Amino acid sequence: MIETTARRDGFLGRLSRLWGRFHPAAGETDALEPRTASPFWVIVQKEFGDHMRSWRFGILIGIITLACIGSIYAAITALKDGVKTQDTDTSFLFLQMFTASDGTLPTFATFVSFLGPLMGIALGFDAINSERGKGTLSRLLSQPIYRDDFIRAKFTASLLLIAVVLFALGFLVMGLGLFTIGYPPTPEEVLRVVLFLVIGVIYVGFWLNLSMLLSIRFRQAATSALSGIALWIFFSVFYGMIMGIVDKATSPPETSALGILLRHANMMLLLNRLSPSYLFTETTSTMLTPGIRSLGPLTTEQVVGAIASPLPLAQSLLLCWPQLVGLLAATILCFGLSYLLFMRQEIRSRA
Repeated sequence: MIETTARRDGFLGRLSRLWGRFHPAAGETDALEPRTASPFWVIVQKEFGDHMRSWRFGILIGIITLACIGSIYAAITALKDGVKTQDTDTSFLFLQMFTASDGTLPTFATFVSFLGPLMGIALGFDAINSERGKGTLSRLLSQPIYRDDFIRAKFTASLLLIAVVLFALGFLVMGLGLFTIGYPPTPEEVLRVVLFLVIGVIYVGFWLNLSMLLSIRFRQAATSALSGIALWIFFSVFYGMIMGIVDKATSPPETSALGILLRHANMMLLLNRLSPSYLFTETTSTMLTPGIRSLGPLTTEQVVGAIASPLPLAQSLLLCWPQLVGLLAATILCFGLSYLLFMRQEIRSRA
C-alpha cells in the first residue's frame, strides 16, 4: 500500500512540479518572466521525459540503432563493390545508401518497415491502462485537465519521440554515406530522404495509435502488448503468405484473355494494399528509387516506347500519393477510434 501511494505521489508530484514551472505562484510572478502553457504541453513534456528516461526505450533504441548500423555497413559494402560500373549522374548513388545491400543484411528501409512498428507498440501499449492500473488516471483527470488534452498529449509526446529517433537515424545514414563514399547528395535526393523519413513517422504513428487503441480497450497491459505484437507479426509475416496462397488458388490459366489476367492482378494488388506494411513499402520504394514508374501491372503497349529515365520528385510523389493517403487515413482512423472510446469510457477510482 505504501509503495502504491509512493508511485501515485511520484507521478502527480512530477506533474505538479512541471505545472508550477509554467504557472508560478502569485508572489513569484513579479520575479519571473510571464510564461503561459496549457496543461496539454505540460503533459507532453512530462511524457516525453519519461519515455527518454525509461529502460524500455533505451533497450529498443539500442536494438534499432544496431540494426540500422548493420544495414549501413551492408549498403556501403555493396556500393564500394559496384560503384565503378554505375553512372553517378543518373543512378542517384546517394539514395542507394537506403536501398542497397550486399545480401548479408536487409536494407535500411526494410529495417524501418520491420522494426518501426515495434517502437510504436512499445511506446503505446500501456499508455492508458497503466495509468488506470496504478490508480493515477482518475486522480489526474480530477485536476483541471480535459480528457482530450490527456490523450492528445500522450499521442503527441510519443510521436515527437518517434520523429526524433527516425530523423536522427536517417541523418546518421546520410552523414556516414557522405563521409564514406565522398559523393554529396543533390537537393532532390535530400528532399526524397526527408519525405521518406516523414512517411516513416506516419507509418510508425499508425502502430502507435493502434497500440493506444488496444491500451484503452484492454485493462491489462500484457493483453494489449500481446495483441499489438500479434497484429504486427500477422501483417509483417503471415499476411504476405496468405495472399500468396490466395493468388495461387484464384489465378486464372495463362491462356486466359488479357482482361481476365489484369482483373486478377488488380484484385490481388488491392488485397495486398490492405496491409499497412505493403503500403509503406510501395511508398518508400517510390521515394527512394526514382526509376520506378508504375506500382501496378502494365501491358505490352504501355511498356513499348517508354523512355527509361528516372521520374522527378513531383511525379514520384504523385505516383505514390494514393498509398500515402491510405496510410495517413489508417493512422487518423485509429486515433479517432481511440479518442472516441476514451471519451466515452467510464473512469472511476478503483484503488
